[in-house]
Amino acid sequence: MPDLRFDGQVAVVTGAGHGLGRSHALLLAERGAKVVVNDLGGALDGTGPSSGPAADVAELIVKNGGEAVANGDNVATPEGAQAVVQTAIDTFGRVDIVVNNAGILRDKSLGKMTVEEFDAVLAVHVRGSFLVTRAAFPHMKEQAYGRIVNTSSPAGLFGNFGQVNYSTAKMGLVGLTKSVAIEGARANIRANAIAPIAWTRMTEALFPAEFEEKLTPERISPLVAYLAHESCETTGEVFSVGGGRVARVFVAEGPGWRTDDLTIEAIHDNWDAVMTEEPHLQPTTLGGQATASMQAML
Repeated sequence: MPDLRFDGQVAVVTGAGHGLGRSHALLLAERGAKVVVNDLGGALDGTGPSSGPAADVAELIVKNGGEAVANGDNVATPEGAQAVVQTAIDTFGRVDIVVNNAGILRDKSLGKMTVEEFDAVLAVHVRGSFLVTRAAFPHMKEQAYGRIVNTSSPAGLFGNFGQVNYSTAKMGLVGLTKSVAIEGARANIRANAIAPIAWTRMTEALFPAEFEEKLTPERISPLVAYLAHESCETTGEVFSVGGGRVARVFVAEGPGWRTDDLTIEAIHDNWDAVMTEEPHLQPTTLGGQATASMQAML
């Protein structure tokens, strides 16, 4: 098949100064997209902002024959998020793609984590993704087209020790993705999320050294680019991706057990039935889940 390209389209990629975001921005630009390279810069915990990383990536895109502009605004603030999208409008005249990738880490066990460390991580991952998406959404609705890719994590889907803040944020992005997909459907706006397994400065301490070449960010970006392409009609989904493997991740509900006389003891005695997984139900909307629950009462 012919190459999937993004000629004439404009992409906003947050957290694009390093790692995954950098790889996403470079691939989208290579395929013809004009890119707003957003990155606050700084350390993994969000401190020490710098305009250098975003500028370096934008410069590399231009050097390679593409079009890009650097942006150093803070996506966790309404003003910053609006400025990121406005940069796309002012520079390139539109916004077709948003890749919400910006994030920070402040890992600690639950008992040692401060409220500030919890809030700071949610502010960048969840609040930032919401704010940038909200800023871009009216433009996408007006042109009846948009593609949004959010960055969740296996830590959000399955939990991880020492990452209560990060895991909470990343699972929150699943809910954001699914709701935006529902609201954007009529306007041809598709929203999906990825849960990447990649060797980046955020994760390099988690993997044995021999996995560095197998888990490169460049093996994540093709999925992001496909989900951002006009040919992809899939929406409201989450995908695990890493090392060349792509898999759909979905929320399912078991067949359940019910009684007209629900008591603590009855639940205890029928716990195995409650925990049964098959045949499972896979609702894609709140209404679908509610309908299944009501049907079980008949």
